[in-house]
Amino acid sequence: MCGIIGYTGPRQAVPILLDGLRKLEYRGYDSAGVAVHTTRATGTTDSGERPVLDVVRCKGKIAALADQLGQTPLPGHCGVGHTRWATHGRPSELNAHPHRVGRVAVVHNGIIENHAELRSQLVAAGRAFASETDTEVIAHLIERELEREPDLLRAVLRVVPLLHGTWGLAVVHDGEPDAIVAARHSSPLLLALGGPGLGEDSPGPENFVASDVAAVLAYTRHVIDLEDGDVARVTPTSHEIVDASGRAVQRPRRRVDWSPQAAEKQGFRHFMLKEIHEQARAIHQTMLGNGLLADDARMGGLQLELGERSRIIMLACGTSWHAALTGRYLIESLARIPVEVDIASEFRYRDPIVRPGDIALAISQSGETADTLAALKEAGQRGARTLAICNVQGASLSRVAEQTLYTHAGPEISVASTKAFTTQLTLMTMLAIHLGRRTGTLAPERAARLIEGLQSLPLYVDNLLAQSAAIKIIARRYMGARDCLFLGRGLCYPVALEGALKLKEISYIHAEGHASGEMKHGPIALVDEQMPVVVIALRGPGYSKVLSNLEEVRARGGKIIALATMGDQALGDLADDIILVPDIAEELQPILASVPLQLLAYHFADLKGTDVDQPRNLAKSVTVE
Repeated sequence: MCGIIGYTGPRQAVPILLDGLRKLEYRGYDSAGVAVHTTRATGTTDSGERPVLDVVRCKGKIAALADQLGQTPLPGHCGVGHTRWATHGRPSELNAHPHRVGRVAVVHNGIIENHAELRSQLVAAGRAFASETDTEVIAHLIERELEREPDLLRAVLRVVPLLHGTWGLAVVHDGEPDAIVAARHSSPLLLALGGPGLGEDSPGPENFVASDVAAVLAYTRHVIDLEDGDVARVTPTSHEIVDASGRAVQRPRRRVDWSPQAAEKQGFRHFMLKEIHEQARAIHQTMLGNGLLADDARMGGLQLELGERSRIIMLACGTSWHAALTGRYLIESLARIPVEVDIASEFRYRDPIVRPGDIALAISQSGETADTLAALKEAGQRGARTLAICNVQGASLSRVAEQTLYTHAGPEISVASTKAFTTQLTLMTMLAIHLGRRTGTLAPERAARLIEGLQSLPLYVDNLLAQSAAIKIIARRYMGARDCLFLGRGLCYPVALEGALKLKEISYIHAEGHASGEMKHGPIALVDEQMPVVVIALRGPGYSKVLSNLEEVRARGGKIIALATMGDQALGDLADDIILVPDIAEELQPILASVPLQLLAYHFADLKGTDVDQPRNLAKSVTVE
């Protein structure tokens, strides 16, 4: 949600800011803007030129901002840019960032929870507000502090203790025309170090601030992740970081392995389609990166203390919650360890019971999901050992958790998650095998068979992708539907939930996922001749029950799209359309079943002409409650 990019150096700032904002479009936004230190002639012979902080912003897409900047050029070498996802105030030019007050301009990710109280105090002191946002109070507070002492870093350091909530800030000020001050609290923010020897074709010393490494990959891969409470100042030739007390600190530098090309479409129509097609490689990378062996998985040297009363509490949101549900089935079956799965936003507010020996496992693609972060912190404070699964090294979740397992899926740009989900499922399967071998409940022979099946997944995924054209024909047949049901049983129940989520996210068709056995307890009332019903009917335990569900749908005129195991002859007379899935062990079925459902959702959305990669009202990384 929202995106920040800042640049200071020898190049023109606006092209770099626009390029960075385009790389952050996937996060979701409704307006955009930039603030740049420009130089304008004063008209006097003794003053020459002076720095002026200029702001251009607009409602809508970055293309509209680029057009506006074409008409109102902002020459200058230092500035900040922002894409906003509305939380306070409707999408509009006035509510767009940056917010300028006097000689200060601020961009902000997060929410200031006490903004109303602060606004009232500032209004009572004679200050006037131009927007409906919570962010504008920050600009007023910093401007007030600068009137007392003209040092931007110190002014920001004095303001942040007044704020309650979350923030990633980038601030510029006329008095320091080559500097950007950044501050972080529970919202991702990093410094990126450029210049000769560090940056890509860098013409001279330069540095960056960003909320996501994708914004700077074209210029440098050397980054420093700010910690909560940090305030930093960057100029073209230097960077300094202080903690909340104002004490100078050193934060580790890391090199990002992702290439700039990994964040490009590379000939695909949409990022989502590209990422669907990257899944075979991504799954292989997950196995490789976590040490898959012939009969076990090293899991990156994972160390978990397991006792007789050990319990795993999984915490996640959205797609990651579906991965957690699948993980519960797998770990309880293979390792016989009890597992609870909580929606992270519910866990943190329901006064949960956490016992000594419990392991809290948080799952998040970005590692920045606000509710998941808060839930893991809550579990840790209540005495649980903490573990995380995420895709982004250096993410906030990895710094909160005692141990982190990475999916190694590479950058995922489309808002609708695809390869992040299947790599989470792959990692969950590996974790279940690892724990099963640790507890002695999984025989080496069975573990070896499952690992052999895992190693065959990339080939099977590529075979499923070859059915894309046939799946598009099915999507065209039902693209006029207003509603859709997804049914699955056992391990395929979470896959049904995920299939429904994908369809509703990007096509805006109302879709619901249900356990097959629950259909008679309400959802069957929706079935009629206009209702497509997607049934995951793969062979395995409960298969005969799923066939009964198909009969019930068919008797009421529903149109059935069935996922069937290759070689299954029983579904021919029951389903209107069949998508074939390779025959594989039940524990691995969720990974394969997810791929055709992703393609189905994609083709529905593409045929309907929706914005596949940036669906309305959604954000890739939900960094606020």
